Amino acid sequence: MPADPRFFLRAGPFSLAAVAEAAGGTVQGPSADPERRFSGVAPLQSAGPDEVSFLDNRRYAEALRATRAGAVILHPDMADQVPPGTIAITTAAPYLGYARVAAMFHPEPPPRPGIHPTAVVAADADIGEGCEIGPYAVIGAGARIGPGCVIGPHAVIGPGVVLGAGCRIHAHASISHCLAGDRVVLHPGARVGNEGFGFATTATGEHVTMPQLGRVILGDGVEIGANSTVDRGSGHDTLLGPGTRLDNLVQIGHNVRTGRGCVIVAQAGISGSTTLGDFVVVAAQAGLVGHLTIGPRARIGAQAGVTNDVPAGTDVLGSPAWPVREFWRAMARLRRLAGGTAGRNGKAAAGTGGAGEETG
Repeated sequence: MPADPRFFLRAGPFSLAAVAEAAGGTVQGPSADPERRFSGVAPLQSAGPDEVSFLDNRRYAEALRATRAGAVILHPDMADQVPPGTIAITTAAPYLGYARVAAMFHPEPPPRPGIHPTAVVAADADIGEGCEIGPYAVIGAGARIGPGCVIGPHAVIGPGVVLGAGCRIHAHASISHCLAGDRVVLHPGARVGNEGFGFATTATGEHVTMPQLGRVILGDGVEIGANSTVDRGSGHDTLLGPGTRLDNLVQIGHNVRTGRGCVIVAQAGISGSTTLGDFVVVAAQAGLVGHLTIGPRARIGAQAGVTNDVPAGTDVLGSPAWPVREFWRAMARLRRLAGGTAGRNGKAAAGTGGAGEETG
């Protein structure tokens, strides 16, 4: 079914040519009218003749053959299975293409410029042009909010915080001790800039808090999921590189540094002073101890317990974490010793798993 207009802004209709351009794809067949109009997007199973769908998983080939969608974005290898009356738009990255098309039909609502009368904004806060400041939001002294930002209901922007252009701080999120780039998003309940977990213990067992004197630096396009937390540094800064994405319920400790485009999935935790290279993936419920180095494009499997450095491009799994092939060899031997079989019920992926619905 189409997206509910009560919750999602709609744009369009758009021409076939515009859809193909947004998808980065090629329209198959000379008879397709480039000016044919489409009104929206929908899954294969429910899409109608004026809607665009996609396929990125061969398991749903039967749904493709039965679809009534007007156009389908898919890999060239599947184009011959598109039913009559449906236009194939082929691309090497169908899921990415569909994401861009869906965003074209359902763009983010633009800011509604203005400051709600219940908001509390410090006299010396600098609010950029075209910002929306929602009910009961708080903007602290000396904060600088870039143009086109949206600050949601009950959100708190701490003293001195800097937000770049086009940031979105959703309801009940808070951010302090932070310098953020453009297009940064904090989902509801996210907490950025909290005091890091650092203390010294006396001989009598008393815990004495170590002042946490660093900041949080968020690169352009960073997104932080609902109820996730990013602690400020203890002395050095905590840094999330451009394009890094945190799922819901993620914990980032003080002095952690990530490279570009890292993905950290739900309930994962990264302890203080660990460094992630570019495009690292940390899957759900994984835990990383402190002071590690995770190389670029490494992938940490779900529920892995990482206690040692991980080289670039390595997939690890298990607790303690091993390279994936070694882990499965050990599991096979263990099952043989236990009198079971060497087989296993499916392969565990070191990637995010479930990061996107790929049915079409």
